[in-house]
Amino acid sequence: MFRNLLRAALAALASFACLAGAAQAADLPTIRIGVLQYGTVSWELEVMKRQGLAEREGVRFEIVPLALKDAANVALQGGAVDVIVNDWIWVARQRADGRDFAFVPYSRAIGSVMVRPDAGIRSLVDLRGQRLGVAGGALDKSWLLLRAYARKTVGEDAARLVKPDFGAPPLLNALMFKGELPAVLNFWHFSARLKAAGMRELLSLDEILRGLGVEGELPMVGWVFRGDWAARNRPALEAFLRASAKAKQAMQESDAIWTDIRSLTQAEDDATFAALRQGFRAGIPSSDSVQAERTARSVFRILAEEGGTELVGSATTLPAGTFWHPGSARQ
Repeated sequence: MFRNLLRAALAALASFACLAGAAQAADLPTIRIGVLQYGTVSWELEVMKRQGLAEREGVRFEIVPLALKDAANVALQGGAVDVIVNDWIWVARQRADGRDFAFVPYSRAIGSVMVRPDAGIRSLVDLRGQRLGVAGGALDKSWLLLRAYARKTVGEDAARLVKPDFGAPPLLNALMFKGELPAVLNFWHFSARLKAAGMRELLSLDEILRGLGVEGELPMVGWVFRGDWAARNRPALEAFLRASAKAKQAMQESDAIWTDIRSLTQAEDDATFAALRQGFRAGIPSSDSVQAERTARSVFRILAEEGGTELVGSATTLPAGTFWHPGSARQ
Protein backbone atom coordinates (compact mmCIF):
# COMPACT_ATOMS: atom_id res chain seq x y z
CA MET A 1 0.00 0.00 0.00
CA PHE A 2 2.75 2.43 1.02
CA ARG A 3 4.76 1.62 -2.08
CA ASN A 4 1.77 2.29 -4.31
CA LEU A 5 1.18 5.64 -2.64
CA LEU A 6 4.88 6.51 -2.97
CA ARG A 7 4.90 5.66 -6.66
CA ALA A 8 1.78 7.71 -7.22
CA ALA A 9 3.29 10.67 -5.36
CA LEU A 10 6.52 10.48 -7.34
CA ALA A 11 4.60 10.29 -10.62
CA ALA A 12 2.54 13.32 -9.65
CA LEU A 13 5.69 15.21 -8.67
CA ALA A 14 7.34 14.36 -11.99
CA SER A 15 4.23 15.45 -13.87
CA PHE A 16 4.14 18.71 -11.97
CA ALA A 17 7.85 19.33 -12.70
CA CYS A 18 7.26 18.76 -16.42
CA LEU A 19 4.31 21.13 -16.44
CA ALA A 20 6.25 23.74 -14.48
CA GLY A 21 9.22 23.38 -16.86
CA ALA A 22 6.95 23.73 -19.89
CA ALA A 23 5.29 26.79 -18.41
CA GLN A 24 8.66 28.33 -17.63
CA ALA A 25 9.91 27.67 -21.18
CA ALA A 26 6.74 29.20 -22.59
CA ASP A 27 7.50 32.39 -20.68
CA LEU A 28 10.91 32.76 -22.29
CA PRO A 29 11.41 35.24 -25.14
CA THR A 30 11.24 33.58 -28.56
CA ILE A 31 13.49 34.28 -31.54
CA ARG A 32 12.23 33.29 -35.00
CA ILE A 33 15.05 31.85 -37.12
CA GLY A 34 14.58 31.73 -40.89
CA VAL A 35 16.43 28.64 -42.13
CA LEU A 36 16.84 27.12 -45.56
CA GLN A 37 15.19 23.71 -45.39
CA TYR A 38 18.27 21.71 -46.33
CA GLY A 39 20.98 24.08 -45.14
CA THR A 40 23.80 23.14 -42.79
CA VAL A 41 22.55 25.66 -40.20
CA SER A 42 19.83 23.17 -39.32
CA TRP A 43 22.51 20.82 -37.98
CA GLU A 44 23.54 23.24 -35.25
CA LEU A 45 19.98 24.21 -34.44
CA GLU A 46 19.09 20.55 -34.01
CA VAL A 47 21.93 20.15 -31.52
CA MET A 48 20.72 23.23 -29.66
CA LYS A 49 17.22 21.75 -29.57
CA ARG A 50 18.24 18.26 -28.45
CA GLN A 51 20.42 19.57 -25.63
CA GLY A 52 18.08 22.35 -24.56
CA LEU A 53 20.91 24.87 -24.86
CA ALA A 54 18.75 27.87 -25.72
CA GLU A 55 16.37 27.33 -22.79
CA ARG A 56 19.31 26.99 -20.42
CA GLU A 57 20.46 30.43 -21.54
CA GLY A 58 17.00 31.91 -21.07
CA VAL A 59 15.59 32.04 -24.60
CA ARG A 60 13.56 29.94 -27.02
CA PHE A 61 13.85 29.75 -30.78
CA GLU A 62 11.34 28.89 -33.45
CA ILE A 63 12.51 27.60 -36.83
CA VAL A 64 10.78 29.10 -39.87
CA PRO A 65 11.67 26.87 -42.84
CA LEU A 66 12.39 28.71 -46.09
CA ALA A 67 12.95 27.39 -49.59
CA LEU A 68 15.42 29.88 -51.08
CA LYS A 69 18.13 32.30 -49.93
CA ASP A 70 16.22 35.23 -51.42
CA ALA A 71 13.16 34.15 -49.44
CA ALA A 72 15.22 34.43 -46.25
CA ASN A 73 16.24 37.98 -47.13
CA VAL A 74 12.66 38.96 -47.89
CA ALA A 75 11.39 37.34 -44.68
CA LEU A 76 13.91 39.28 -42.60
CA GLN A 77 13.21 42.56 -44.36
CA GLY A 78 9.48 42.07 -43.95
CA GLY A 79 9.68 41.15 -40.27
CA ALA A 80 8.44 37.56 -40.75
CA VAL A 81 11.59 36.30 -39.00
CA ASP A 82 14.05 37.85 -36.57
CA VAL A 83 17.30 36.19 -37.64
CA ILE A 84 18.66 34.51 -40.78
CA VAL A 85 22.07 33.33 -41.93
CA ASN A 86 23.71 35.37 -44.68
CA ASP A 87 27.11 36.86 -45.50
CA TRP A 88 28.47 40.17 -44.25
CA ILE A 89 28.74 41.50 -47.80
CA TRP A 90 24.94 41.52 -48.04
CA VAL A 91 24.75 43.30 -44.68
CA ALA A 92 27.36 45.86 -45.74
CA ARG A 93 25.42 46.65 -48.91
CA GLN A 94 22.19 47.05 -46.97
CA ARG A 95 23.86 49.43 -44.52
CA ALA A 96 25.39 51.41 -47.36
CA ASP A 97 21.85 51.90 -48.67
CA GLY A 98 20.63 53.10 -45.27
CA ARG A 99 19.07 49.85 -44.01
CA ASP A 100 19.88 48.89 -40.44
CA PHE A 101 21.07 45.27 -40.52
CA ALA A 102 23.92 43.69 -38.57
CA PHE A 103 26.05 40.55 -38.62
CA VAL A 104 27.57 38.18 -36.05
CA PRO A 105 30.03 35.53 -37.38
CA TYR A 106 28.64 32.02 -37.61
CA SER A 107 31.02 30.04 -39.84
CA ARG A 108 34.22 30.48 -41.79
CA ALA A 109 33.53 27.40 -43.93
CA ILE A 110 33.48 28.45 -47.55
CA GLY A 111 34.22 26.99 -50.94
CA SER A 112 37.55 25.80 -52.27
CA VAL A 113 38.98 24.88 -55.65
CA MET A 114 38.75 21.11 -56.07
CA VAL A 115 40.40 19.21 -58.93
CA ARG A 116 40.17 15.71 -60.31
CA PRO A 117 43.21 13.60 -59.38
CA ASP A 118 43.58 12.48 -63.01
CA ALA A 119 43.52 16.03 -64.44
CA GLY A 120 47.25 16.69 -63.91
CA ILE A 121 46.56 19.99 -62.12
CA ARG A 122 49.11 20.91 -59.45
CA SER A 123 48.81 24.69 -59.43
CA LEU A 124 46.50 27.44 -60.60
CA VAL A 125 48.63 27.91 -63.72
CA ASP A 126 47.84 24.33 -64.74
CA LEU A 127 44.21 25.39 -65.15
CA ARG A 128 45.09 27.74 -68.01
CA GLY A 129 42.55 27.36 -70.81
CA GLN A 130 40.58 24.69 -68.95
CA ARG A 131 37.00 24.74 -67.69
CA LEU A 132 36.41 25.68 -64.07
CA GLY A 133 32.96 25.14 -62.64
CA VAL A 134 31.97 28.05 -60.39
CA ALA A 135 29.02 27.95 -57.99
CA GLY A 136 27.15 31.10 -57.05
CA GLY A 137 27.52 33.11 -60.24
CA ALA A 138 29.88 35.81 -61.46
CA LEU A 139 29.55 37.82 -58.22
CA ASP A 140 30.26 34.91 -55.88
CA LYS A 141 32.72 36.09 -53.23
CA SER A 142 35.03 33.10 -53.59
CA TRP A 143 35.22 33.60 -57.35
CA LEU A 144 36.01 37.30 -56.99
CA LEU A 145 38.73 36.55 -54.45
CA LEU A 146 40.16 33.88 -56.75
CA ARG A 147 40.28 36.43 -59.58
CA ALA A 148 42.22 38.85 -57.38
CA TYR A 149 44.50 36.04 -56.17
CA ALA A 150 45.29 34.99 -59.74
CA ARG A 151 46.17 38.55 -60.72
CA LYS A 152 48.54 38.86 -57.78
CA THR A 153 50.20 35.44 -57.98
CA VAL A 154 50.00 34.57 -61.67
CA GLY A 155 49.69 38.04 -63.17
CA GLU A 156 46.44 37.24 -64.95
CA ASP A 157 42.76 37.53 -64.07
CA ALA A 158 41.28 34.08 -63.43
CA ALA A 159 38.35 35.08 -65.64
CA ARG A 160 40.79 35.03 -68.57
CA LEU A 161 43.10 32.31 -67.25
CA VAL A 162 40.33 29.69 -67.12
CA LYS A 163 37.01 29.13 -68.83
CA PRO A 164 34.48 29.70 -66.03
CA ASP A 165 31.28 27.65 -66.15
CA PHE A 166 28.74 29.05 -63.70
CA GLY A 167 26.21 26.55 -62.43
CA ALA A 168 24.26 25.10 -59.53
CA PRO A 169 26.42 23.33 -56.91
CA PRO A 170 24.88 19.83 -57.35
CA LEU A 171 25.26 20.04 -61.13
CA LEU A 172 28.91 21.06 -60.88
CA ASN A 173 29.65 18.11 -58.61
CA ALA A 174 27.88 15.75 -61.02
CA LEU A 175 29.98 17.06 -63.91
CA MET A 176 33.13 16.55 -61.84
CA PHE A 177 32.20 12.96 -61.09
CA LYS A 178 31.55 12.32 -64.79
CA GLY A 179 34.92 13.79 -65.75
CA GLU A 180 33.34 16.60 -67.77
CA LEU A 181 34.92 19.24 -65.53
CA PRO A 182 38.56 19.04 -64.39
CA ALA A 183 38.01 21.46 -61.50
CA VAL A 184 35.29 23.32 -59.61
CA LEU A 185 35.01 26.17 -57.14
CA ASN A 186 32.08 25.00 -55.05
CA PHE A 187 30.48 25.67 -51.66
CA TRP A 188 32.12 23.96 -48.71
CA HIS A 189 29.70 21.07 -48.18
CA PHE A 190 29.79 20.20 -51.88
CA SER A 191 33.59 20.38 -51.76
CA ALA A 192 33.50 18.01 -48.78
CA ARG A 193 31.56 15.50 -50.85
CA LEU A 194 34.12 15.79 -53.63
CA LYS A 195 36.95 15.25 -51.18
CA ALA A 196 35.23 12.13 -49.83
CA ALA A 197 35.03 10.83 -53.40
CA GLY A 198 38.78 11.23 -53.92
CA MET A 199 38.99 14.68 -55.48
CA ARG A 200 41.86 16.91 -54.36
CA GLU A 201 41.80 20.40 -52.89
CA LEU A 202 43.92 22.77 -54.95
CA LEU A 203 43.24 26.04 -53.14
CA SER A 204 41.39 26.85 -49.93
CA LEU A 205 40.02 30.26 -49.03
CA ASP A 206 42.66 30.60 -46.31
CA GLU A 207 45.40 30.11 -48.91
CA ILE A 208 43.75 32.61 -51.23
CA LEU A 209 43.53 35.21 -48.46
CA ARG A 210 47.15 34.68 -47.44
CA GLY A 211 48.16 35.09 -51.07
CA LEU A 212 46.32 38.42 -51.08
CA GLY A 213 48.19 39.55 -47.98
CA VAL A 214 45.15 39.29 -45.69
CA GLU A 215 45.92 38.23 -42.13
CA GLY A 216 43.43 36.52 -39.84
CA GLU A 217 40.55 34.16 -40.39
CA LEU A 218 37.42 35.36 -42.11
CA PRO A 219 33.95 34.07 -41.21
CA MET A 220 31.99 34.86 -44.36
CA VAL A 221 28.54 33.86 -43.10
CA GLY A 222 26.81 34.69 -39.86
CA TRP A 223 23.63 35.43 -37.98
CA VAL A 224 21.97 38.48 -39.55
CA PHE A 225 19.24 40.63 -37.98
CA ARG A 226 17.83 44.13 -37.88
CA GLY A 227 19.76 46.54 -35.70
CA ASP A 228 16.66 48.08 -34.09
CA TRP A 229 15.36 44.60 -33.23
CA ALA A 230 18.73 43.72 -31.63
CA ALA A 231 18.64 46.89 -29.55
CA ARG A 232 15.19 46.00 -28.20
CA ASN A 233 16.02 42.33 -27.66
CA ARG A 234 19.68 42.38 -26.64
CA PRO A 235 19.38 39.91 -23.69
CA ALA A 236 17.49 37.37 -25.80
CA LEU A 237 19.87 37.75 -28.75
CA GLU A 238 22.97 37.37 -26.61
CA ALA A 239 21.41 34.33 -24.90
CA PHE A 240 20.82 32.76 -28.32
CA LEU A 241 24.41 33.52 -29.39
CA ARG A 242 25.74 31.86 -26.23
CA ALA A 243 23.63 28.80 -26.98
CA SER A 244 24.95 28.81 -30.55
CA ALA A 245 28.55 28.91 -29.29
CA LYS A 246 27.90 26.01 -26.90
CA ALA A 247 26.33 23.96 -29.70
CA LYS A 248 29.42 24.51 -31.85
CA GLN A 249 31.67 23.51 -28.96
CA ALA A 250 29.70 20.30 -28.49
CA MET A 251 29.85 19.56 -32.22
CA GLN A 252 33.58 20.19 -32.17
CA GLU A 253 34.22 17.82 -29.27
CA SER A 254 31.67 15.02 -29.57
CA ASP A 255 31.37 12.44 -32.34
CA ALA A 256 28.27 11.01 -30.65
CA ILE A 257 26.38 14.22 -31.32
CA TRP A 258 27.14 13.85 -35.00
CA THR A 259 25.86 10.29 -34.98
CA ASP A 260 22.57 11.60 -33.59
CA ILE A 261 22.13 14.14 -36.41
CA ARG A 262 23.65 12.11 -39.23
CA SER A 263 20.35 11.89 -41.13
CA LEU A 264 20.27 15.69 -41.45
CA THR A 265 23.60 15.70 -43.31
CA GLN A 266 22.18 13.43 -46.03
CA ALA A 267 25.60 11.76 -46.23
CA GLU A 268 25.56 8.91 -48.72
CA ASP A 269 28.31 6.96 -46.98
CA ASP A 270 30.73 7.01 -44.05
CA ALA A 271 33.45 8.85 -45.98
CA THR A 272 31.06 11.65 -46.95
CA PHE A 273 29.72 11.88 -43.41
CA ALA A 274 33.27 12.17 -42.02
CA ALA A 275 34.16 14.83 -44.60
CA LEU A 276 31.06 16.89 -43.78
CA ARG A 277 31.77 16.65 -40.06
CA GLN A 278 35.39 17.69 -40.60
CA GLY A 279 34.36 20.56 -42.88
CA PHE A 280 31.83 21.90 -40.38
CA ARG A 281 34.33 21.72 -37.55
CA ALA A 282 37.01 23.45 -39.61
CA GLY A 283 34.56 26.27 -40.24
CA ILE A 284 33.92 27.06 -36.58
CA PRO A 285 35.42 30.51 -35.91
CA SER A 286 38.29 30.53 -33.43
CA SER A 287 38.53 34.30 -33.04
CA ASP A 288 36.06 36.93 -31.88
CA SER A 289 33.93 39.28 -33.96
CA VAL A 290 36.31 42.20 -33.42
CA GLN A 291 39.16 40.37 -35.14
CA ALA A 292 36.79 39.13 -37.84
CA GLU A 293 35.72 42.70 -38.56
CA ARG A 294 39.34 43.81 -39.01
CA THR A 295 39.89 41.03 -41.54
CA ALA A 296 36.61 41.84 -43.28
CA ARG A 297 37.69 45.47 -43.76
CA SER A 298 40.72 44.30 -45.73
CA VAL A 299 38.71 41.82 -47.79
CA PHE A 300 35.94 44.35 -48.45
CA ARG A 301 38.37 46.61 -50.29
CA ILE A 302 39.38 43.72 -52.53
CA LEU A 303 35.79 42.69 -53.22
CA ALA A 304 34.75 46.28 -53.90
CA GLU A 305 37.48 46.53 -56.54
CA GLU A 306 36.51 43.18 -58.08
CA GLY A 307 32.72 43.32 -57.89
CA GLY A 308 32.10 47.07 -57.95
CA THR A 309 28.74 48.60 -57.14
CA GLU A 310 26.90 45.53 -58.42
CA LEU A 311 28.28 43.63 -55.42
CA VAL A 312 28.78 46.18 -52.65
CA GLY A 313 26.49 49.03 -53.72
CA SER A 314 27.65 52.55 -52.98
CA ALA A 315 30.05 51.61 -50.19
CA THR A 316 33.78 52.09 -50.71
CA THR A 317 34.74 50.79 -47.24
CA LEU A 318 33.03 48.43 -44.82
CA PRO A 319 30.14 50.46 -43.34
CA ALA A 320 30.29 51.08 -39.60
CA GLY A 321 28.02 48.77 -37.63
CA THR A 322 28.14 45.90 -40.14
CA PHE A 323 29.55 43.64 -37.42
CA TRP A 324 27.57 43.45 -34.17
CA HIS A 325 29.71 42.66 -31.15
CA PRO A 326 28.07 40.68 -28.33
CA GLY A 327 28.64 42.21 -24.90
CA SER A 328 29.45 45.62 -26.31
CA ALA A 329 27.37 48.54 -25.10
CA ARG A 330 27.87 50.35 -28.40
CA GLN A 331 26.87 49.05 -31.80
